[in-house]
Amino acid sequence: MTEFLSDHHTWEYVGFLLVVGLLVWKGVPGMVGKMLDERAAVISAELDEAKRLRVEAAALLADYQKRAAGAESEAQSIVADARAEAARFAEESRAALKTQIARREAAAKDKIAQAEAAALNEIRGLAADAAVSGAQKLILAKLDEKRASGLISDSIKSLGEKLN
Repeated sequence: MTEFLSDHHTWEYVGFLLVVGLLVWKGVPGMVGKMLDERAAVISAELDEAKRLRVEAAALLADYQKRAAGAESEAQSIVADARAEAARFAEESRAALKTQIARREAAAKDKIAQAEAAALNEIRGLAADAAVSGAQKLILAKLDEKRASGLISDSIKSLGEKLN
């Protein structure tokens, strides 16, 4: 059991689990999901708008066909432009979404890295405190009065050598 607790991998796993638990507790996955849902809603609205524009272009085409047989080529160019614009708009939206997702993913990774570093620093501090406390208890347990006075006299004797 002592080997398990003294293994640094154990503490890394504990720290990682604490970081992941903290992120889940703070609702980071929900926030990311909410942001993605909001962005998906915006894209859906934009696609609906593109569909509406397409329907509107088709209505214009029918009107032009009724008005003049010679205007057919003009109506086809309008429809082609509308399709190209809708495709371009959809492609731009996809690219913008990919960029935004990448930025948010990078920000989330940075936050995770910072939280991991903070957790590791805290664990190192706790380990150092535990080591100092253990050493202190060991010294108190092994050091009797006779040995303490012997160490003091040896230190006083060697003080002259250390000062020169």
